[in-house]
Amino acid sequence: MILTRQQLEAFEDQTLAPYGMRSKDTRGRAVPEDEPEYRTVYQRDRDRILHTTAFRRLEYKTQVFINYEGDYYRTRLTHTLEVTQIGRTVARALGVNEDLVETICMAHDLGHPPFGHSGETQLARLMKDYGGFDHNKQSLRIVTFLERRYPDFPGLNLTWEVLEGIVKHETEYDRSDASEFSPDLCGDLEAQITNVADELAYTAHDLDDGLRSGMITTDMLSGLALWEIVVESVGWRGEQLDDLSRHRLIRRLIGIEVNDLVQTTDRNLRENGIRSVLDVQRLSYNVVGFSEDMHRRNRELKDFLYANLYRHYRVVRMQVKAERIISELFNAYKSAPTILPTHFQEQNEERGLERNICDYIAGMTDRYAIEEYQKLFDPNTLP
Repeated sequence: MILTRQQLEAFEDQTLAPYGMRSKDTRGRAVPEDEPEYRTVYQRDRDRILHTTAFRRLEYKTQVFINYEGDYYRTRLTHTLEVTQIGRTVARALGVNEDLVETICMAHDLGHPPFGHSGETQLARLMKDYGGFDHNKQSLRIVTFLERRYPDFPGLNLTWEVLEGIVKHETEYDRSDASEFSPDLCGDLEAQITNVADELAYTAHDLDDGLRSGMITTDMLSGLALWEIVVESVGWRGEQLDDLSRHRLIRRLIGIEVNDLVQTTDRNLRENGIRSVLDVQRLSYNVVGFSEDMHRRNRELKDFLYANLYRHYRVVRMQVKAERIISELFNAYKSAPTILPTHFQEQNEERGLERNICDYIAGMTDRYAIEEYQKLFDPNTLP
């Protein structure tokens, strides 16, 4: 049996909730294209993102721990895949478009520079007088301009809904600027799911990596409400935390959070009488979220991670190194643009020198930035 795009769209009509985004109802692409015979528009967008250079580079970009600190810590790529898995689970449970959620999830961190949030903070400082920098805008810039794979247009020519989901990506550490994408409307349910899946994933998995690294111990977690609930639910009694026990605890943590998220969101949808995509977007607040109790427990866990992991001296030392590397690379390229690769030098006039340098650095992986720094400033390293 072969399923055509039209049949896939008809299946969406039959199975999605009334507030789920239908592929056939897309607002389309900036440049019209003939759509594939066996894929919906969002499946095509997902595949375009998967094959980008920016997506592949995420493998060597920092989540919390820089790549060379260990093979088992999350990278920006594995984080993205974990966000995608959680997002699809929630989307399926709520009856909304899994393909759209997956696509937004896969794109949400494309614009992250090397060295995680410290890299982003430093680039923002350096670009303060030249239009600024944040990774949400850079993700949009990548998919609409920087990736060059098609002769008829720059970027990937993604659908409106995927671009809107990228632009309206918000977490505690990310703020959106949706001035060109219906700023008076909330994101659709699929975009909102991506936002919460991102927070859920990085909180649970940063805790996992913190425990693996030894920077966080179970004694330190004692008394945290969410940790105590998880420990009690799996029957772990505080014996030595081996790998198997840690996996069980983190898995249960994610399961508890996802269950609360799905139940709370479903209740919010029913209480607000949501019957369409536009009903979701017209609300003055996001409908996807946790219960008040879970929100409070998550706040406590996030505060703990900030104080004990993100501000741990080993992490902060790497942040200081990262800020120095990015700052010195930026200033070196600015003072001597001829040391940029030739194909980037050719783009200085079109993009502006500072923005072109920013694009170059933001696209670097951690290890490439370190190698470039050594080539420029270590006299014993060949250029």
